[in-house]
Amino acid sequence: MSTLVDQLNGALSDAMESVRDALVQVQVPGRGGGAGIVWRDDGLIVTNAHVVGRGPAEVVLRDGRLLEARLVARSRRLDLAVLSVDAPGLDAAPIGDSMALRAGELVFALGHPFGVAGAVTSGVVIGLEPDGPDARRRPDGEREWLVVHMRLRPGNSGGPVLDARGRVVGISTIMAGPDMGMAVPSHVVAAFLGERVEQPQARALRI
Repeated sequence: MSTLVDQLNGALSDAMESVRDALVQVQVPGRGGGAGIVWRDDGLIVTNAHVVGRGPAEVVLRDGRLLEARLVARSRRLDLAVLSVDAPGLDAAPIGDSMALRAGELVFALGHPFGVAGAVTSGVVIGLEPDGPDARRRPDGEREWLVVHMRLRPGNSGGPVLDARGRVVGISTIMAGPDMGMAVPSHVVAAFLGERVEQPQARALRI
């Protein structure tokens, strides 16, 4: 029994560690900051709109590099922001299918709660929560939330929610209660990027 537990713990730890190089700190003068995840290896980073606001942002990579970030796209309604940094060849996180998640599956949030860089928080999926009619069929037009039984804290905002294989299935957004967190599902993020972002140098958008 202990061998199986050790194997499970080792596999989960390895999965989380494999994504840590893609986790970044997002800093905004006068606003604090949060977390973000490298979505593409050309320097495209996804975080929350409420983390970056409208001002300039800086990104701290795991190796300590501090990079100036350009705002490429922003949606207050979806609470998503896309940043671009001039650092091609970054380690991008693997992206999972949030539509395939089932209630009860293990999920993990990476972020920097209370200044603890790269911290891991565990929880389980409660479900996908559409917000508006036909939201699941229209993720570009209506919001949809990944609801998890997990305590998200300041510093988790904008960071990834991962499945047990270390794939990004959401972007942490808000606490909905003492033990309930909400995230933007990865399929909603992908739809937003596909419609709003063609190149990292694209002009900033706000919807």
